[in-house]
Amino acid sequence: MFCVFAFGLAAAGLKEHPAVVCFPAMSADPSGTFVSINPGRDVQRVGTAAFLGEDVRKIHDPVWAVIGNLGDSQCYLGVTGKVQAVQEALSRRIARDDLAVRLIAPAFTLGVSDGQLNGTPQMRFSLVGRELVHDIADVHLAANQVAGLVAVVACDKPPVGTLAAVLENNTPAVILSDGPIRPGIDPESGGRIDLVSAFQMADQDDDVRARFALHACPGQGSCGGMFTYNTMQTFIAVLGLEPLHMVSPASDDPRRMSVFPDQLVDCLVTMTERGIRPRHIVTPSSLRNALTVAIAMGGSTNVLLHSVEIARAAGIDLWSDVLSQDEFNDLARRLPVLVNLRPFGDFSMVDVDDHGGLQAIVHELLAAGFLDGETLTCTGETLAEQVRRLDPPAPDQDVIYPVEKPFKDTGGLRLLRGNLAPEGGAILKVAGVEGGVQGGIFTGKARVFNGERPLIEALDGHPDSFEDNDMVVIRYEGPRGAPGMPELLDPTSRITALCRQKHITIALMTDARFSGGSVGLVVGHVAPEAFLGGPIALVEDGDTIVIDLNTDRLECVQFGDFDLYERRAAAWRAAAEGNGGLHPDVTPVTDRMLARMRATALPALLGGGMATPLAT
Repeated sequence: MFCVFAFGLAAAGLKEHPAVVCFPAMSADPSGTFVSINPGRDVQRVGTAAFLGEDVRKIHDPVWAVIGNLGDSQCYLGVTGKVQAVQEALSRRIARDDLAVRLIAPAFTLGVSDGQLNGTPQMRFSLVGRELVHDIADVHLAANQVAGLVAVVACDKPPVGTLAAVLENNTPAVILSDGPIRPGIDPESGGRIDLVSAFQMADQDDDVRARFALHACPGQGSCGGMFTYNTMQTFIAVLGLEPLHMVSPASDDPRRMSVFPDQLVDCLVTMTERGIRPRHIVTPSSLRNALTVAIAMGGSTNVLLHSVEIARAAGIDLWSDVLSQDEFNDLARRLPVLVNLRPFGDFSMVDVDDHGGLQAIVHELLAAGFLDGETLTCTGETLAEQVRRLDPPAPDQDVIYPVEKPFKDTGGLRLLRGNLAPEGGAILKVAGVEGGVQGGIFTGKARVFNGERPLIEALDGHPDSFEDNDMVVIRYEGPRGAPGMPELLDPTSRITALCRQKHITIALMTDARFSGGSVGLVVGHVAPEAFLGGPIALVEDGDTIVIDLNTDRLECVQFGDFDLYERRAAAWRAAAEGNGGLHPDVTPVTDRMLARMRATALPALLGGGMATPLAT
């Protein structure tokens, strides 16, 4: 750090008592010198690089800042370069236009890699990571009184935590997604592969697994298919806080370093000059738009956790102010899927970019009347105006399809309720269903596992014990039970591979959540969760489970016998009371963050995150 000692500097607007102004150290240019401040003299500014290109006389001017998400995998490798490019673009604009703002050094939050943690106990930290990013970003924005922000985001939970902090502080801000990774190539077949391909090879021999692991994710960037990362970046852009054309280019696309930074500064200047704040952009209409596009792209079930949290941070109740669960299902029934994307199709997000970008899909949905084009965006334009300016091409009908001739006739997500989910909120990704539904109904026989690990061990050790129309039940993995509500890409991938190999259907039901890469007849977010003694805790091996997509119901046939249900519930309560209030099938935790999650986690319908005390 460079520290400037200031004594009674009226010119700098500092206090009369001694003060210290610190600037992060950066390399000076060869001819540059540093700032010297002496009593009674003006501040002299030379050697701009030494002080981020800033004039110390701006010490009390409003603060602009850049924040980036960092983590432990290639999902985050491109972030630091883009943060630096945006920082330089902001510095140039402040100097060129003599803006009355002060630029501070970039800050970084910490994320984890879901791809590396799936199938391990550490996956419980994934959703916790969203909450921690939220905390860190909030401290940065509030402590530094940030008046303008550009956030470079990666993976899928850190962007949501960042945006939640932005909305709570209502700081003018614009988001830049770091970008998706390009698909890999299997050297043996020459075909495209990705992260999900690698997980689906879990039951193969060591050589096959190694080949896929080494080639599935080349280069840098976040998950490339229509998994949770691209679902949420699509959501954030349609919501209005990221320019539409910045979502689909690959992380290593040169525009992200040479073109987009200056365009982001344009957005921030426009928002500042026009007094546009994030809560002017995030409204019930823009949230409905964002959900609509996510459904039409066959997006991840995680959007139902994250959209609730984003709405809450904007002061909006998703289920009462935006749409009800019944309205959500009605919308999903009317919406077609317009993209042929992984995990249910053939292509990746970079292919969307090659065929017109996200704006081409938004254009289709606007023209068909599914979206409100009058919502405001970070460019200062309405959503419709932004699309008209970008002037996307017509659907190519290979990667992107028109509304009148879609890739799939019905939308990607469905919310279920019934005696297993009395308040609703259980979620199924219809676009990912590969079989087992007859006349809109699946009927299966329960096979119960108290946690993810016992199921993985059964799939590894006794795969032939699984039969057609089994309904696997994984419980005690909810927001409080796990705690942290891990996503179950590992078991769903193994089940998918087994189903394809044996030409059978094995369904799965859980109080946990899924990766956007999960496919199959899988139902998540079942609540109340098993940790709380919800109905899923009372299911026994051999029970009959029915999923009815005609009526959006999730039922256990045995629960129609009220006396049987009450006996099971009483037995569960007795077991918990005899174990100090914690059911014996619940895994104890000692880690600080997991303990905090267990004590404060909200149900999935409310976002699954840590409860925030009301302001007083």
